Amino acid sequence: MKIRADIAALVRAGHSDASIARRIGCGRGTANETRRALLALDRLYAEEVPTGQVRDYQPDRMPTSPAQQAANRARLLAALHTPAA
Repeated sequence: MKIRADIAALVRAGHSDASIARRIGCGRGTANETRRALLALDRLYAEEVPTGQVRDYQPDRMPTSPAQQAANRARLLAALHTPAA
């Protein structure tokens, strides 16, 4: 659906569908369809940011650095090669 800029401005200003229909001279259904399309777009933009990551995502812990990964790997290999007591 093509979103009319004049209806979108009134929707964002907080007008009701009936008020938009009276001001512009369109049907209430047109105003309602535009409102629904804008809400769908707003939801889409709120959920994702342009980087493709979900907004407000907080990982439980920071990822380990390559140096830390290498140290962890070395400790694991050393533990695997030592005989069990």
